Amino acid sequence: MKLDNKGQISVELLLLISFALISAILLANAIIDANELNVVMASARNGAFEGISSNGLAIYPKDSYENYSKDFKKHSLLREKNIKIVKISQTVKGKDNFNRTRIQLKIYASSPEVKTKEEKEAVGDRINYNVRKSITQSFKSENITNKLFNPAFSNKYSFTTANVVWV
Repeated sequence: MKLDNKGQISVELLLLISFALISAILLANAIIDANELNVVMASARNGAFEGISSNGLAIYPKDSYENYSKDFKKHSLLREKNIKIVKISQTVKGKDNFNRTRIQLKIYASSPEVKTKEEKEAVGDRINYNVRKSITQSFKSENITNKLFNPAFSNKYSFTTANVVWV
């Protein structure tokens, strides 16, 4: 076998290197997207657990506490309760006005102490608020959303929350 001293490289090697480079770029893009969704779901779980903790321990901001104290239907919210997050699902809803993929998160929760419709709405709103807040804090996007963090933004996605489903 004679060595080529002119520094020429074979066409097969060039094709192999270019195929490997293109594959690596495509794989990196897919991994980045999957990682962003993983961070979002971890943030959503963290926010949901923060929401059930504040509800479960009956720790509320002053205005919420006063509201619950005055409303007889929400009086039971002032006592400790056991709330469990069953699951969090996501549904793709197309593109939003900012050309981001819009995803709706739905939280499934259960609690034997949360019985009335008013209680479920109040507890569910607090859980959803904390989910959206946690997502915006993870991506440092608090300044591009409203005070209720609705919608919550990541780099490529916008997130809304559906009413909590009580099972």
